[in-house]
Amino acid sequence: MNNTSPQYLVRGGWLQLGLLLLAAVPLSIGFWAFLAPYHFYEIFPLLGRNWISTLGPYNEHLVRDYGATNLGFGVLLAAAAVLLERHLSQVALVSWLAFALPHFIFHLTQNHHFQLFDNLTQFGSLGFVVLLPLVLLFFVKS
Repeated sequence: MNNTSPQYLVRGGWLQLGLLLLAAVPLSIGFWAFLAPYHFYEIFPLLGRNWISTLGPYNEHLVRDYGATNLGFGVLLAAAAVLLERHLSQVALVSWLAFALPHFIFHLTQNHHFQLFDNLTQFGSLGFVVLLPLVLLFFVKS
């Protein structure tokens, strides 16, 4: 299949959209955690929910490192979306999964800290950022 075939353009369009959507998550979290670590710690994901401060004391270094890590993943995923190169897309998606899957598993095992609504929201959002790259890997031209 060449780069101008209808199948390639449709598959490439879905891949690009998915990569951009996925990149938006770590970029937004990364900027917030890196530039305003205490604010991120206190109110993430929304005012009144406090998912991070519920789990332990504030550590500026740790929160900024988490933000920087997310920024790195966001840049990698955005580059893959812009360039749409097969190997870069595969590496970006698998690298993100290496981060997102253990993070998801941690939250599955630490559900006793949160109310039902918070657990369902965490499982849904974290599960989405694990499932989406798995689906996108099928759109990467083999």
